[in-house]
Amino acid sequence: MSTAVAAHPTGQKPTIVLVHGAFADGASWNPVIERLQHRGYTTIAVANPLRGVRADADALDARLAAIDGPVVLVGHSYGGAVITNTTTPSTKVKALVYVAAFAPTTGESAGQLAGKYPGGTLGDTLAPVTLPDGTHDLYIKPELFRQQFAADVPTRQAALMASTQRPIRDAALDEASGDPAWATIPSWFVLAGADKNIPVQAQKFMADRAHSHATITVDKASHSVAVSHPDTVVDLITRAAN
Repeated sequence: MSTAVAAHPTGQKPTIVLVHGAFADGASWNPVIERLQHRGYTTIAVANPLRGVRADADALDARLAAIDGPVVLVGHSYGGAVITNTTTPSTKVKALVYVAAFAPTTGESAGQLAGKYPGGTLGDTLAPVTLPDGTHDLYIKPELFRQQFAADVPTRQAALMASTQRPIRDAALDEASGDPAWATIPSWFVLAGADKNIPVQAQKFMADRAHSHATITVDKASHSVAVSHPDTVVDLITRAAN
């Protein structure tokens, strides 16, 4: 695919805003950021608090308010639920890109969607830490991280990812989504064919429901498809941006 970037109708390329999910941080986007910057895009990897869908979406909206010009939102995993709940208008957010991500509709939770189809094994790998309010921060056990989250990522790199993972509050996975941004903003989807966090059947169900403009399945990709297949992810982001 050509790496040429078409001009936005306003004459300004959109800023690409990347939202990580649970058990990851902004650095999980580094391979994607490097390639997008090479193509001339301004990129921002936001720090997703991972505390709750509405609170995390509000934090994202505050960050978007500080960006001039159009935006393409990209969400990985739980980050997809966050971009789905943006209230920033479609006059600014021009496209949504879901990368092995949740795209809930009104009233759905990430936990419900993860269990909608067989194949998810995340629950068996989690190590909860009790918080003062009685909820829990969830981590993936380091010794199980690669096989669960990043099976197609080199062992040493996966070990670093396991050590730097950020926990998600358990209540965030059970929180009901609001009205979906994908109902009014065009969407694109990358599906991870060997995902053990969100079974690929669930990803396809969500892509079809959102009337995805383009859906790409990476057959043997793990949940960390943006790390293991960044060129595929960047190509789709570029299509959405154009």
